[in-house]
Amino acid sequence: MIVDTIAFTQGEMIPQKYTCEGQNLSPPLHLGNIPAGTKSLVVIVDDPDAPRGVFDHWIAWNIPVTENISEGFPIATVGKNGFGVNGYRGPCPPSGETHRYFFKIYALDTLLDLPIGSSKAHVEEALRPHVLGRAEMMGKYKKGS
Repeated sequence: MIVDTIAFTQGEMIPQKYTCEGQNLSPPLHLGNIPAGTKSLVVIVDDPDAPRGVFDHWIAWNIPVTENISEGFPIATVGKNGFGVNGYRGPCPPSGETHRYFFKIYALDTLLDLPIGSSKAHVEEALRPHVLGRAEMMGKYKKGS
């Protein structure tokens, strides 16, 4: 399975539009080689460089199988991110620091029966026995870039 975006290149800077300094939109994602039998997708975006440990920016599940998750995609089944809200919140590292942001996509053989607002830990635990494929890409961000 693969994931990429027209918004930025693997390992490069994420445009401001997708951050706390911009429109805070989720970037468009393109998926390829989705495994046969996939019933739903999960997206997890996190920042392992945060001062207090991994910081979650987006946890979404039960996404219909698609090759294109559009910019600002309004996903109804979302978890609580590190900001304490449900949905996507873009990169927003402390001033002067460059952080890495990992966009992880999982293809599952089922839908997850979890309430809106579930934590990343609960989503990861529920998806573990159902993963058919996984893809990941990373972008960086520094405030003012």
